[in-house]
Amino acid sequence: MPTDAIRVILVDDHNMVRIGLKAFFSTLSDIQVVGEAATGEQAVRLAADLAPDVVLMDLILGDSAGQAGIDGVEATRQVKNVSPRSQVIVVTSYHEDEHIFPAIRAGALSYVLKDIDPDDLAEAIRLAAAGEAVINPRVGARLVKELRGRRAERLNPFSELTDREMEVLRQIGAGKSNQEIAQALVISEKTVKTHITNLLSRLHLSDRTQAAVYAWQEGIVRRDQT
Repeated sequence: MPTDAIRVILVDDHNMVRIGLKAFFSTLSDIQVVGEAATGEQAVRLAADLAPDVVLMDLILGDSAGQAGIDGVEATRQVKNVSPRSQVIVVTSYHEDEHIFPAIRAGALSYVLKDIDPDDLAEAIRLAAAGEAVINPRVGARLVKELRGRRAERLNPFSELTDREMEVLRQIGAGKSNQEIAQALVISEKTVKTHITNLLSRLHLSDRTQAAVYAWQEGIVRRDQT
């Protein structure tokens, strides 16, 4: 296994799920499973001990006796406390508001559903390790509704942003990474990051995920452009 492989912890209270994921990741040279947890408590301890790059987090978890322990949301919050550099990807069957928003607020970077293709999950891990979010489209639709009524929705991006910032926002909405944006616009990744910081500030958005949702919501990017 390469020394620069992405170090991952699997958190799921179903042993077969963990076995399946670990078997799949063992076929990849750039992803290494360094720990497994069946409970939220175990996940927090492992994160503190191992400081993984990425944590795959189920939301509904029991304790070691099969009773209710801390759930995936609270485990996510505590993982981010004990290992701030670890990125959390929620992998769940739930796409309702009462699950989505607490998980995002707790610090989850990405939110995907368990019907995700294994190769897409591997790519989500690679993106998470680089600080890039992946949000399931159904979840993104809920996030759009959450943004409604906020000041960001009332702003006119065509007047608030420079032409280059608009181009960067359009690329974010199309799901492009910083490296891909830099290549497409023939600028450095450092410049891309500066543009992202500026456009988030101008639109009063807190992160890249909100920017992507905003781009779709405002029609800045359309499905036929992705």
